Order: sequence, then structure tokens, then C-alpha cells
Amino acid sequence: MTAALMVGLAGCAGRAPAPVAVVQAQDRYMDCAAINAEVQANNKRISELGSEEGKKVAQNVIVGAAGVLIPILWFGMDFQNAAGKEVAALQSRQQYLATLAEQRCGAVVPVPIQSIPDVPPVPSAPAPVAAPVPSEPVPAVVPVAAPVPAPRELDCIDPDGSKMRVVATACPPPSTPAP
Repeated sequence: MTAALMVGLAGCAGRAPAPVAVVQAQDRYMDCAAINAEVQANNKRISELGSEEGKKVAQNVIVGAAGVLIPILWFGMDFQNAAGKEVAALQSRQQYLATLAEQRCGAVVPVPIQSIPDVPPVPSAPAPVAAPVPSEPVPAVVPVAAPVPAPRELDCIDPDGSKMRVVATACPPPSTPAP
């Protein structure tokens, strides 16, 4: 009976973390739209993991307090911090995706657009219209985008000494190119 209770409580103790890899095989094929879509999906997952982490903390507090009276309940506490480890991995992935977006799209991935409530326009007096001033035609200026270097295979070294191979124009921060 006691063994069955301990096995049952240990099953509630939490799940093993499943962190995402910072650099993934499909990254070399991602365009700006795919990067933006993954960033938004990762933001949603980080939000979900944050609420899961909050629930686990509350559960641990309750089980810890109840364990004072019934010590066997302490086996039901979650010490794996799966949600916290997954959030940390997703944040690292987000930094890498921002680097990819900067390299491939020329800008950082845009922040999701926030909805603004509809506000009726405020009536105002019409502005006086000035008569057009004749002038010489101005040639149209077409902005020229700076060339983006082509991605290539790079060997990068993280500050902890681990090595990784990426297809990019530069190593993702905080890693540096291998000599």
C-alpha cells in the first residue's frame, strides 16, 4: 500500500524537461516570414510555460506545507524545474533567431502588432490648402539596400568551450568564430 502511494506521488512530481536546440537543421532554409512565425510561436510557448511554472511553485508550496504533517507528501514535490529550463532554452533560441533575422532580413524581427481600440475621429476644421508652387521636376530617389553577405558554414565556439557548426554570415552571440 505504501509503495503504491509513493509510486503514485512520484508520478506527480513533475515531468522531464525537453528544451529546444538553439540551432536547428531547418534554420538554413528559413526566410523572414518563417523566422517571424517561429518567434511568435516561441513567445506563445514561453507564456504557457510561465503559467505552468507558476502552478508548479504553488503546488510545491502546498505539498511542502502539507508534508510537515505527512512527510511522505514531500515525494510529490517537483524539483526538476522543467518549465524553467525550457523557457531558458527558448530564450536562447529567440536570441539566435533575432541574429538570423538581422542577417537575412536586414532588421530585427518585428514585435507583434498590438490591437488599438477603435476611437471615433475628432472633427476638426479643414486645414487651408496652399496653392502649388511651380518647380522643376525632382527625380525619384530609389533607396538601394545594402548587399547581404551569403551565409556559409562556420565553426563557432561558445564561452563554455563547446563547439558548433552553423550556416550563417556570423556566429550567434555570445559565441565567436573558431580559429
